[in-house]
Amino acid sequence: MKMKSQKERMLAGELYVAQDEELGRENKRAKRLTRLFNQSTEEQQEERQRLLNAMFKQFGAGGYVEPPFHTDYGTNTVIGKNFYANYDAIFVDCGPITIGDNVFMGPRVGLYTAGHPIDAGIRSEQLEYGKGITIGDDVWFGGNVVVNPGVTIGSNVVIGSGSIVTHDIPDNVVAVGNPCRVLRPITQQDHDEWAKQKAAYYADR
Repeated sequence: MKMKSQKERMLAGELYVAQDEELGRENKRAKRLTRLFNQSTEEQQEERQRLLNAMFKQFGAGGYVEPPFHTDYGTNTVIGKNFYANYDAIFVDCGPITIGDNVFMGPRVGLYTAGHPIDAGIRSEQLEYGKGITIGDDVWFGGNVVVNPGVTIGSNVVIGSGSIVTHDIPDNVVAVGNPCRVLRPITQQDHDEWAKQKAAYYADR
C-alpha cells in the first residue's frame, strides 16, 4: 500500500511533519505571494486582486483584504463572495479553511487550524496536526478574535471582539468571551431596530 505524503496526512487531520519538501515548496510560494501583496500600494488594486486569486484555493467575487495579511499555504482556504478582512488577519491553513459569503473580519482575526500534541516528548519530534475550520454565511468577527482548530461557526453569527472560539457556534446568535459562548439569539427585534436606522440614513441623503 502506498504511503501517504505529509501533505495528505496534514489535510486528513493526522499527525505529520511540516519539514517536508512538498509542504516547504507550497509554504514558500505562500510567503512570496503574501510578501508581494503586503508590499503593494493602494494604487495597485488590480494587482492585489490578482495576488489574492493566486493565493487562495478560491477567492469569491467582491472580496477585499487589507494588508498586511499572512497565511501558511493559502491553497487550503476557500472564501466565498463579498468577503472582507481588516488589517493583520492570519490564516494558519494546515487544515482546510472554508468561509461562506458575506463574512466580515475586524482587525487581527486569526483562524488557526494547527495543533500540537499535548505530550512534550512527542511534540518535540516535530509532529503536529491540522483540524479544519468552517464558517457559514453572514458572519461578523470583531477585532482580535481567535478561532481554534476544528471549530465550525454557523451562519448569521456575530463573534464579539477578543473572543477565543474553542467550540462550535450555532446559527443566528451573538457569541462572546474566552472561551467564546453564546450570549443571545439574533431576533426579529434586532432586524427591526437596524431597519429603522437604515431608513433614517437613507431619509437624510
